[in-house]
Amino acid sequence: MSKKMKMILTILSLVLIFSITMTSFGIAYVKGIRGIGLLGISFFFTGAVVIVLAQLIPAGVLFVLMIRSALSSIGSNEMPVRV
Repeated sequence: MSKKMKMILTILSLVLIFSITMTSFGIAYVKGIRGIGLLGISFFFTGAVVIVLAQLIPAGVLFVLMIRSALSSIGSNEMPVRV
């Protein structure tokens, strides 16, 4: 992977984490949490969202690939599945 690509991926990941953190801050602040508790809740929400995304994105990719392979013929000698 080139150095430029690594820089772009780093910036994108930091923007994603920053946006999740700011959303967590907003949710906690609106619900009435103030002070040091706001920071703790923000870390909890951010970690939870990152963990959920880390599980959902690969699962979604695998699900789409499974559906695609079941409904289309890749090789010329294969029969497509009729639905």
